[in-house]
Amino acid sequence: MDHNDIKGMIPATILPMDENFKPDYEAYGDYLEWLIGENAVAFAINMDTGEGPQLSLEERLLAAEKAVAVGKGRVKVLGGVMGSTTQGAVELAKMYRDAGVDGLVVFPNAAFRNDPLDPRIPISYHRAIAEESGLPIVLFQLAPVFGGVLYSPETLTQLLRLPQVIGIKEASFDAQVYAKTVALVKDLGRPVTLLTGNDRFILESILMGAEGALLGFGAIGCGMVAGLLKAVASGQHYQAVMERERVQGFMDLIYADPVLDYRARCKVALGHVGVISQDLTFVRPPLLQIGEEESARIKEGLKQVGMI
Repeated sequence: MDHNDIKGMIPATILPMDENFKPDYEAYGDYLEWLIGENAVAFAINMDTGEGPQLSLEERLLAAEKAVAVGKGRVKVLGGVMGSTTQGAVELAKMYRDAGVDGLVVFPNAAFRNDPLDPRIPISYHRAIAEESGLPIVLFQLAPVFGGVLYSPETLTQLLRLPQVIGIKEASFDAQVYAKTVALVKDLGRPVTLLTGNDRFILESILMGAEGALLGFGAIGCGMVAGLLKAVASGQHYQAVMERERVQGFMDLIYADPVLDYRARCKVALGHVGVISQDLTFVRPPLLQIGEEESARIKEGLKQVGMI
């Protein structure tokens, strides 16, 4: 797997759960098939969208095995790596490797919130994961509201120079920070694919230089964002701009405040579309379900974008 394999739309997948918060892996497989039909080039599994931090190691493994089985060489599979320690993250990465996963998305570790951050901390963390697993890495610059870290330009440059790094998901949710990251990637001198993770300004971030998207919104809006990427890549900018209001308008429903409820909204939307059963739209505590009024607004939004 290299940087070319992640150019395009990569949805951060949800994981269907019943009222007892038990994952349904058969329904998950059906959902992943739907995403392939929506022009996904890869699955990003066990991310925040898929409640990865709330899953047991066994549950993460079962999700990985199902994604690899469904992908069958048709799409790549990226596993979300998060751990309280370097060794914990390495063990998770090795588990993904043994399950047949193609690459990793490495979440910022809590130690990265050290201020000022010694670059040796994130560099040694990422290097250990890459070298011990043997898998390529997608870096993850993540807004603090999601528990993430915004790297200094100096630290980010050093991370981007790690030979195992094939891409970066830039999810600062800050246009100025994003623009600086675009410039760093362009000046790097080695091929690294820039993936926008900025759900709140999707088209703008694509026009500014993203060659792909790795989005929580992609859990439900995969086909819409794939269309924007294709239009921009083929020089059909006017068409992309005309689609912006439809796509971003629906995204604004999914990523309304409080923003972390987007996971529950994605599941409810998928239930309305019929991709998963309404009985499998539960999210694991401490996350909360959304109410009937908000569910009705999402259903109306799906009608407006032509998904139902």
